[in-house]
Amino acid sequence: MAWERVRRWYEGGLGWETAPGIPVRLRTGVRFDVLDVPAEAGHASLRRLGAHAPVALRGDRMMLLVAAGSAEELPGLLRWLEWGSLPLDLSASGAGGLMEAPLPCRADGLVTEAAPCRADGLVTEAAPCRADGAVPCRAGLAGGVVPGGGWQGAAVWLRPPVPGSEVEASLPALSAVGALGGVGGAPGRAPDLVRLVDTVATHCHRVRLRGAGPPRSQGCR
Repeated sequence: MAWERVRRWYEGGLGWETAPGIPVRLRTGVRFDVLDVPAEAGHASLRRLGAHAPVALRGDRMMLLVAAGSAEELPGLLRWLEWGSLPLDLSASGAGGLMEAPLPCRADGLVTEAAPCRADGLVTEAAPCRADGAVPCRAGLAGGVVPGGGWQGAAVWLRPPVPGSEVEASLPALSAVGALGGVGGAPGRAPDLVRLVDTVATHCHRVRLRGAGPPRSQGCR
């Protein structure tokens, strides 16, 4: 899969801005911000996301896409939720930031325009091909294998964005109702950022207490 095909998928299909260079990186703070959390904490927090809110994985990290501007609100929100004094393995990327572009996915969960299979039915890095030559987007998550030459360890979509849809409408946002401690999550509205952050912070703290590893960041900047 050529890098320029990846770029076209994001810029043409989703209207997301990319930064020059290889590998392809997405500009955050324009259409979305990103919460970067331990994968274990992210999985435990998925219920706080809308069904169509994009989520990506890279190794033991999960990237949760949230409404643009959320990264600026995060430090104050953590303090308001009384998490500000604790070291959390949680960071955010907003205006001026970049996110590695995960492998583009089709609606059926396969990598778009997958690299041709070898005669022995494998793509470079030993990712198995289907009979029609397509490669699963999440091939090898358990074993750390990602399809295509040079893709080893690349980010992949757990919940891919859908080209042609209004992705931003599904992203958790800071609503007045949620900020005041109300119920939030009213029908037709994006999931509430307050509830998501509180849940993520809770599970990040639990992961740290179990000795899952030292925090990578001291809160969010």
